[in-house]
Formats: sequence, C-alpha cells, structure tokens
Amino acid sequence: MSGKGRREWRFYLDDMIGFAEKVIAYTDGLDQVGFITRRLTYNAPVRNLELIGEPATHIPERVRGANPDLPWRLIIATRNRLIHGYLGIDNDTLWSIIQSDIPALLPKLRQLRQRVTGGELGSFLE
Repeated sequence: MSGKGRREWRFYLDDMIGFAEKVIAYTDGLDQVGFITRRLTYNAPVRNLELIGEPATHIPERVRGANPDLPWRLIIATRNRLIHGYLGIDNDTLWSIIQSDIPALLPKLRQLRQRVTGGELGSFLE
C-alpha cells in the first residue's frame, strides 16, 4: 500500500462483491411487483446497486482494461444514473439489472478476485 490512508484496490473489489451479494439476497424470492411495492425491499437493493459502482471507480484503469469481460463503464454509469436520476428510475430496468445483470456480474467479480488472490495478475498487484 502506498501512502498512508490509501486503500488497496483489491479491497474495492471485495466491496463490489459484497454489494452484489446483498442485492441478490435482498430480492431472493421476490417477483417484480413484490420488489416495487415494498419500500424496504426496493430501497435496500437500489442502494446496493449504487454502491457497486462507487468502488468500481477505484479499480485502476490498467486492471479494468485487462479485464474487459467486466462491464466497468456500465457499472459506473448505472451508479451515476441511480444517484443523480432518482426521479427517473425505470422499475423494469432496475428489475432487469437485479435479475440478469447482477447474477451475471457476481461470478466475474469473484473470478477476478480469485485471480488476484492467486497472484495471476502479476504487476497489477503492485
């Protein structure tokens, strides 16, 4: 770790995994109507969708570029849209992200984490 108070980028990857896991857990067993009509089961996953994008901005560009199978720009753009466009959030789009995109993203994040842990990324770990 270089510089006091700076966090290693690997920890941000762990954060992304944790937030994605929460989105899945909070919506497990729900259909779209149940998701939309229950404020807590709506707000908690949406907040965690926002949170997935924030640590993505802290993953170094060289790591993002070396892992193009992860939709880095889309993850960050989704976060920005949720944060800044709260009155215009489309529930069908949210539900699609929760049901399709997050379950597809999570194994890719875990695979990257495994590669980091196993030292396969070499110079990216410095």
